[in-house]
Amino acid sequence: MIRGSLILIVSERYNQIMFSRILTRLELIVFGLIICLIFSGSTLIISDQKATLRLFTRTFEFDYLNWTLDALGIKISQASISSPFYFNGPDQHQIVLDYLKLYDEIAQKEYQIRMIFSDPGVSDPFAESEVLRSKLDKLYDSQNHLAPIAESVLERQISEVLQSQGLTLLGLPIPPVLFHFSPLPNNIVISPRSNIQQSDSISLISDLPVNVQVVLENKIDLSLNVSSLVVPVGGIGSYPTMVERSSSLNWISNTIAHEWIHNWLSFRPLGIRYSINNDLRTINETTASLGGEEIGRIVIEKIYPELLSEQNGYQFVKSESSHPDPNDIPVVQFDFRSEMNKTRVEVDRLLSEGKIGAAESYMESRRQVFWDNGYPIRKLNQAYFAFYGAYADTPGGAAGEDPVGPAVRSLRAQSPTLRAFLEKISQMTSFEELIMAVSN
Repeated sequence: MIRGSLILIVSERYNQIMFSRILTRLELIVFGLIICLIFSGSTLIISDQKATLRLFTRTFEFDYLNWTLDALGIKISQASISSPFYFNGPDQHQIVLDYLKLYDEIAQKEYQIRMIFSDPGVSDPFAESEVLRSKLDKLYDSQNHLAPIAESVLERQISEVLQSQGLTLLGLPIPPVLFHFSPLPNNIVISPRSNIQQSDSISLISDLPVNVQVVLENKIDLSLNVSSLVVPVGGIGSYPTMVERSSSLNWISNTIAHEWIHNWLSFRPLGIRYSINNDLRTINETTASLGGEEIGRIVIEKIYPELLSEQNGYQFVKSESSHPDPNDIPVVQFDFRSEMNKTRVEVDRLLSEGKIGAAESYMESRRQVFWDNGYPIRKLNQAYFAFYGAYADTPGGAAGEDPVGPAVRSLRAQSPTLRAFLEKISQMTSFEELIMAVSN
């Protein structure tokens, strides 16, 4: 009887693994078709401004080809052996938590080493940090082994949530959920000085020193008479998508889902038209932000509920740090989103009146206000608002009075499900269509 039960268990486990491998091979086939479609249909169109811009950025541009080949090697290796399916549910759960803990340890060690090299009282920082650097190297080795498995587990978990939301075909997300933890490139954003609009952007290497960023921006501004800014990003919708390393599972799951939605939209009218104008870019980014947050929240609630605590009807991701007494916390008088919103509205007014110099002087004066209140914004200009204003999933902030974000949020509120919202908005080709959909 015992022997028969063991045979049954082994047989079921074997069938699960074989079925998983069949699904994996289907994913690889779909993935191959997607790559062929992307490369066969891509056309490089370079404007005069873009060509001039690249004269300054070419030395610092991010190498997507090599990054993609490296990431694909990891993904194909993991897919070929179906590694997540050799671990049961609790073990998969623990693998992700172990990865988060490992990254947190790495971040702490990196910070400690930076402090040693920054401390003027340390005469020999290399000797002082030798033990820490040795420990950090071992942590890096552990991360290199654990990260690909944690990625595969998260890909499967998010795929399961997408399936529960009706966002799959034959049980598979199209495109398959594929991402890779990686230091992300910076992005240099270009806006005209006369109005706030992202006219160009180029990805730059991730470790570009800030002094080089400033020199690059100044040269571009002077040469093209534009407003430019090098900004960090948290995720990039390449394929596989890039996701910044973090110890926050809430942020990671949101970002993976956000970038997957961008890939999903890229095969539909809205995503295809991403770069046509600012309105469509904002619709795309706000849609991905709303959907990403919703999917990410389900991942935490359903799979990692122990990371949540409930206070006054709201759920918060638990922090390892101790919680201070609320009565001991001083009331914060400076509301960043509200103040940034006021700044954007005034800048839009000045620019609409043709007062470019006045708008730029005003932005610099406001930057000083943000600095004085604990927000170290390096540069506040038209490019800043062009980039951050497109993420309008939350009222206020850098979007100002732009009506696009509120319209997207209204459509989501009117939609019975996330799937209904995404399917409807993905077919839109203009802001006017969005307004008509919200009004009906």
